[in-house]
Amino acid sequence: QVQLVESGGGLVQPGGSLRLSCAASGTIISFHTMGWYRQIPGQRREWVAIIDNNEDTNYADFVKERFTISRDNAKNTVFLQMNSLKPEDTAVYYCNTDLAEVVFPWGQGTQVTVSP
Repeated sequence: QVQLVESGGGLVQPGGSLRLSCAASGTIISFHTMGWYRQIPGQRREWVAIIDNNEDTNYADFVKERFTISRDNAKNTVFLQMNSLKPEDTAVYYCNTDLAEVVFPWGQGTQVTVSP
């Protein structure tokens, strides 16, 4: 019933920017802390950023000062603005809750590739 659809990824040069979107259906995201995660092939999925229902945010050390998470509850959508991208940011990016109380089915993710 719950579906999360990530979009906005693509190919970008180092130092460039992308804006990712996560559109949710089957749930009202205002009830949840939401987050972004990323996965490099052969590695475990790792946490990137979270935003709670008061719009307080927190970030992994490797994206602080570069990425900004936001939400539009009226559109049931979460965003990730990614600036100053580095090759090591290359990964598939996913959204979900903070995984503390409920875990929604993982979406297909969106590929971000940062390359010269």
